[in-house]
Amino acid sequence: MEQTEWDDHGVVWRSGPWALEVRGDEVADLTHGGRRVLRSIRAVVRDRDWNTASWITGQPVAGERMLRIPLRSTGYGSDLRGEVVVAATPDGLSVTFDAVSHGAFATNRTGLVVLHPPQTSGAALRVRHPDGTRSSTTFPVALSAHQPVFDIAGLRWSDDGSEISVDFSGDVFEMEDQRNWTDASFKTYSRPLSLPFPYDLAAGERVRQRIDVEVRPVDDGAAPEPAADARSTPASASVARTDSTAGSGAESDHRHGSRSDSDFASGPAPDAGAATARIRLEPAGPFPAVGVSASTAPDPEPPDLPTVGAELLVELDLDTPNWPAALRRAADRGLPLDVRVVLGEPDRAKLDALAQALRGVRVARVAVFHPYFHVSVTEWVAPLRDALDAAGVTAPVVGGSRSHFTELNRERDRMPGDLAGLVTTVTPLFHAHSSAQLRESVAMQRLVARQTVDSAAGLPVRIGPIALRPRFNDVATGPQPGPTRSDLAEGYGAQFTGGVDPRQGTPELAAWTIASAAALAIPGVAALTYFEEWGPRGIRSADGAPLPVAAALEALAPLAGAELLAGDSPDGLLWALGARTAGGTVLLAANLDRVERTLELTVPSTDAAWRTTHVDVPPLGWARLGGNISGRGVSRIR
Repeated sequence: MEQTEWDDHGVVWRSGPWALEVRGDEVADLTHGGRRVLRSIRAVVRDRDWNTASWITGQPVAGERMLRIPLRSTGYGSDLRGEVVVAATPDGLSVTFDAVSHGAFATNRTGLVVLHPPQTSGAALRVRHPDGTRSSTTFPVALSAHQPVFDIAGLRWSDDGSEISVDFSGDVFEMEDQRNWTDASFKTYSRPLSLPFPYDLAAGERVRQRIDVEVRPVDDGAAPEPAADARSTPASASVARTDSTAGSGAESDHRHGSRSDSDFASGPAPDAGAATARIRLEPAGPFPAVGVSASTAPDPEPPDLPTVGAELLVELDLDTPNWPAALRRAADRGLPLDVRVVLGEPDRAKLDALAQALRGVRVARVAVFHPYFHVSVTEWVAPLRDALDAAGVTAPVVGGSRSHFTELNRERDRMPGDLAGLVTTVTPLFHAHSSAQLRESVAMQRLVARQTVDSAAGLPVRIGPIALRPRFNDVATGPQPGPTRSDLAEGYGAQFTGGVDPRQGTPELAAWTIASAAALAIPGVAALTYFEEWGPRGIRSADGAPLPVAAALEALAPLAGAELLAGDSPDGLLWALGARTAGGTVLLAANLDRVERTLELTVPSTDAAWRTTHVDVPPLGWARLGGNISGRGVSRIR
């Protein structure tokens, strides 16, 4: 396991009852007295297309009550230099971002964001607004399509016997439900989206924001408001500036006992640990079809590629010159095609050309998407149906979202009510690229699957393409790159507009894929489509060599149509699913923890009784059990 790819935890800083983990530029997993208060606080810089600039972090300086992280942004034309300063008292913690732009920069958001952990879902929430007024609401339970809270100057809620308050200064904040993107958080961010964007940072302009967190025991009566001066005391009164040039050290602040990073706690906070965990797998209808998408990588296609699953998903942009070549290459694989198309206008001539190209092709279904809303709007679906009918293509028309569940959740009223099925996607590395983000995403995928099935009202749900990074920028404000040739020498689609993740070729991705399938495979989900056949976003390399994740897909795909055995994860790290096939019961287990875990699986047997089996699953690994499952026989596959 390479530390730069999956083992990306940082170092722990403690001050009195407070503890947090420094992961590069992120102040993560803030706890008070051992209880997690916030998922994260971090500074972000986003350009005019919502691309996120990277931070080059200098050497953190840790003191007994203060932590300082020098920062310099890079990428997308940004050059901000400054620091994040954390200052602690027994009950309070302040995080200050202070930076200067060293060049003119058009940005949609530059400042601090707070991530609230998903366990706050349903908690009563009191909101203080910039004008001093107050209102009450709750953290959403169902995935909220739109911002649940606007115009924020302070938030207060109770959790696990503590009253938590978070106050914001330097801008007006609002909240969104990031579970829509399978992030394990509610995000409170600055620069309300109702204000114009992008906005310009001038060379020499300073950005300064502060977040104050307080934790107190819950009072039986109304919780007192923090004193006004406690919210408004400027951090600059107690924080000395450090040299924020990338890679430089920071000056010691002897007033706060600063010391080197050697005084950080060694190693990360522990995960759930090695204690036995239990999952009960119950019959849950048919096991979903599991497959992959057609590759968008440039020719040549590797020879002698085996197929995975019973269908192949192919995405086509009808406004590009090489979509016919992409369709032909996918059709030559010999599997029925799940065809997803996007086009700028409901151009009947282009839809007629598509329909004619589909004649003679084995087509399982077709969907069309609006280029801005990214869902199957009625005005696009109707001419597609007419074109298919005119060409004699009888494939069912499905629809949904091609970007994230977010769009399906927000734009459902734009879609026709007579679709043959509902589709949505999962791309967990939209807001952040850490391995923690990937691991935490899996539990949120279960929420997305449930809400999609509920909204489908009996229609079959197909989830995919499932990819690590977005296949295109769905929030871009300008033209995006695309092919100029009619052949596939340059590739198409995500080859131009999508991201490539270094974890695509790692063994750990196989475990993540098994866990993801266990989260998404619930009654009502008919199909799961992961990654691409080959190439940089594939389950095989560009020369056709199998990557470790191929074994996970090859274990899942043959189970399609068997009786699904599904259950809940005990902690979001251990996952399992199974199938009762003609050849016996097959169980798959995945461990996203950083230590080996023992999993006790309870499953139905053929004589209507229940049997229990145990499996030891290595860290970030997976295991398959088949045939007689009454003992501890385990096949570990890494």
